Amino acid sequence: MIRKLLLVLLTLGLVMGTWGAGPTLAAPGFKQYTDVADGYEFSYPLGWVPVKVSSGPDVVFRDLIQTTENVSLVINPISGSKTLDDLGTPGEVGYRLSRAAIAPPDSGRRAELVDAQALQKQDKTYYRFEYAITLANQQQRHSLASAVVHRGKLYTLNVSTTEDRWLRIKPLFVQIIDSFQVN
Repeated sequence: MIRKLLLVLLTLGLVMGTWGAGPTLAAPGFKQYTDVADGYEFSYPLGWVPVKVSSGPDVVFRDLIQTTENVSLVINPISGSKTLDDLGTPGEVGYRLSRAAIAPPDSGRRAELVDAQALQKQDKTYYRFEYAITLANQQQRHSLASAVVHRGKLYTLNVSTTEDRWLRIKPLFVQIIDSFQVN
């Protein structure tokens, strides 16, 4: 009898766990942003608001109080049916991203790739990058980014803050980056 009850409960748990397996729910203190058309989602903190942009990122949110803290997602086409691994190692891709987008030549910005690593999520390879950035006005910033190839495009989620807030805000940024996924 107990065995039969356990089997029923296990089956029910499996069915309920996969039923309606749609967008991921945001953790407490976060809202979920899902773009069904482009096939990605991530969580961002409560108290962050959307920022209208006319070109560049697909979406941008910033903190309502600490307006220099933001998250953005950029989608770029890539040639052929390349994978993230085809684009290079995490270090190579992170360096190229820093030179092409974060601190391009003649921008007056400098970006140091602090860390680069590969992660697996749901059978997809994601690269995670950490940057220390100096803006043209010498302001120091810190960013985390995550990149993945999906549907022939490179998706890059970036979160950024001033260097003086970095250590306090890093756990929050890690949660944002960890929540990012394509589907």
